[in-house]
Amino acid sequence: MKPAPFAYLRPATLEEALAALAGQQGAKVLAGGQSLVPLLSMRLAAPSMLVDINALPDLGHVTVSPGGAGDGAGEGVRIGALARHADVLASAEATASQPLLAMALSHVAHPTIRNRGTTVGSLVHADAAAEMPMVLRLLDGSVDVASVRGRRTIPAAELFAGPLESTLAHDEIAVEAFFPALGPGAGVAFQEIARRHGDYALVGVAAHVETAGGEVTRARVGFVSVSDVPVVVDVTDALDDPAGAALAELEPADDIHATAAYRAHLVKVLTPRVLADAIHHARQTTTQGRSA
Repeated sequence: MKPAPFAYLRPATLEEALAALAGQQGAKVLAGGQSLVPLLSMRLAAPSMLVDINALPDLGHVTVSPGGAGDGAGEGVRIGALARHADVLASAEATASQPLLAMALSHVAHPTIRNRGTTVGSLVHADAAAEMPMVLRLLDGSVDVASVRGRRTIPAAELFAGPLESTLAHDEIAVEAFFPALGPGAGVAFQEIARRHGDYALVGVAAHVETAGGEVTRARVGFVSVSDVPVVVDVTDALDDPAGAALAELEPADDIHATAAYRAHLVKVLTPRVLADAIHHARQTTTQGRSA
């Protein structure tokens, strides 16, 4: 199918882009286009205007910096709106700061899509079947957005409103994402099951643990493709049965790819496995340094 007719604007400055969005209730932002363009072609989206931000300057960065978003605390990885998945995956500095980025990104579709799709675009597309929204949620990251009214920071816990729905206003552009660095004594892990590598996961699981003196002091697990929004479950007090604790808060659903019962089975299999990997990673990083 062909997209419905729309106006097209390729602004040269962020201010021009924000002004265009403010004046067009039905406008959409185009960055990598790997999610939006198929929706246009299937006429599941019919914007009045596409605001193509690919010519905007200073939005292609992948940097590691001190100072977290909002409260200014902690080191982390800052990813600009035009940084492609492949840029993030290729950044040794980003991987050293937060290894979960590379662990998850290696499962995102295929190289051709990672070369074009943007990490920030995936976040605000808010697909619970995608890896990066869950990673942002698990790590308690954030997204900075801009509009003609100014800039604000949206914590990951407040970003995902529903299926393919973020809390950005229609006139806001996501300009940067922040992923906190891996802390001392912390470890991460990620696994997913898909029909073919690069397909959407039937179920994906990531874990983030914190340890002290070899003991787990905090353990959280995030899930892909088991709910309408990215879900994170604290299993600190359920290390002997983390899957049971997770399933008490999850409601896997049927779709054309898998039954709810099969998704629940994958949660049971993957959760303890990934949690064990994250604990092992934490002990490695404690004894060998962050690059382990």
